[in-house]
Amino acid sequence: MAAVDIDVPVETDPQICNPADLERQAECFKEQGNAFYSNKDYSEAFNFYTKAIDACPKNASYYGNRAATLMMLCRFREALEDSQQAVRLDDCFMKGHLREGKCHLSLGNAMAASRCFQKVLELEPSNREAQQENKNATTLLEFERMADFGFEKRDFRKVVYCMDRALALATACHRFKILKAECLALLGRYPEAQSVASDILRMDSTNADALYVRGLCLYYEDCIDKAVQFFVQALRMAPDHEKARLACRNAKALKAKKEEGNQAFKINNYEAAYQLYTEALAIDPNNIKTNAKLYCNRATAGAKLKKLNQAIEDCTSAIKLDDTYIKAYLRRAQCYMDTEQYEEAVRDYEKVYQTEKTSDHKHLLKNAQLELKKSKRKDYYKVLGVGKNATEDEIKKAYRKRALMHHPDRHSAATPEVQKEEEKKFKEVGEAFTVLSDPKKKIRYDSGHDLDNDGCFDGGDFDANNIFRAFFGGHGGGFTFDSSSDSGPGNFFFQFG
Repeated sequence: MAAVDIDVPVETDPQICNPADLERQAECFKEQGNAFYSNKDYSEAFNFYTKAIDACPKNASYYGNRAATLMMLCRFREALEDSQQAVRLDDCFMKGHLREGKCHLSLGNAMAASRCFQKVLELEPSNREAQQENKNATTLLEFERMADFGFEKRDFRKVVYCMDRALALATACHRFKILKAECLALLGRYPEAQSVASDILRMDSTNADALYVRGLCLYYEDCIDKAVQFFVQALRMAPDHEKARLACRNAKALKAKKEEGNQAFKINNYEAAYQLYTEALAIDPNNIKTNAKLYCNRATAGAKLKKLNQAIEDCTSAIKLDDTYIKAYLRRAQCYMDTEQYEEAVRDYEKVYQTEKTSDHKHLLKNAQLELKKSKRKDYYKVLGVGKNATEDEIKKAYRKRALMHHPDRHSAATPEVQKEEEKKFKEVGEAFTVLSDPKKKIRYDSGHDLDNDGCFDGGDFDANNIFRAFFGGHGGGFTFDSSSDSGPGNFFFQFG
């Protein structure tokens, strides 16, 4: 802070005798105070100005000088009191009005500051310092207005921007600091918010607003028990603190509902757990970290209930709130695996493995990559219409049905396009049966090996008709299909010729 002008002393001989002697003694104290002030020893200057006031308490300039010293010590509230006392004693004391205005401005009271600077300009219209400070007061009012509008619109970044500029003018305004800290907390910038609140609490441990912000940071970092302690302390300091009361109520309700959901999940009551997590998510949309966990918990319950697509959506919501939440990536990846969305699963597992290079995560990634590779080949289980755990008999029955359904002789009367498509499907059915009916080939296929590299279906050696004939007894004649018959799959039957 720039040095504040002080009044010039009068040299006296200090003796305690009568009012005149007291005045001389007070002037001597003032002179000593001025000397310390010039040397920037503001604490000693304060002591001597206090002695001058004690000796002569009706002198406006002594209060003015002590106010100037208190301003240099950043004790603006005390400086304001001295400035106000100075102008009460002498309403024409221009420096007193100027200092009072500066104190109001530093404390964030722009309207009161402007009134003081207007008074200075009445006494001295050409006073440039008062003109500039009055402009600063107007600027401060505008930043306040913009911040209030931003807060109403939940544009917390705009509020922080305005408060940073306001605090450059109102350096000692706790109200602006608290508003900035609250918005930092709402933006998820908890260390910065904590730092601002802690600075205020070091100066005033009973500041309810600062206690509330400390609690808010803990609440948003999912330290709910500690947060409640700060909210309770804030309410003890200020029983009508509505924000602390609401936050305390939300914190307690959120913790209780989350714990109810966890308990229901533990006893395998997944429907109840899903509903309780849903209710918890409605309590406070601003609690990003806790809500991320609730979304992930609901996804876990949803997966148990086979609501896989909803579980994926919940995991995505959790990741949007907290993109470092490994558990949500893992849960979503598993849901992708269960729904055969292997590319998405690989992407999530890669994200997890890049963050935490554990052997378990590496195994999960490798498995997803294998399933992705397998998914890009022909799915012989789908070709036959059976599950991956189908028995030998089920595979044979499926082949019988599909082979008869797609046999070219059955479609001899169809268009060339249909004949070509059915011939292709007939060949695929034969391929599928060749692999899945051979235990060794089936094992290699299931493990992800590329069977084409083993010469199984290379060139023109593969003949689906040979497989068909071998399966149905090795007869060499043709087949007769009657689409009017009710026997066999697809309302047709065949006869060996």
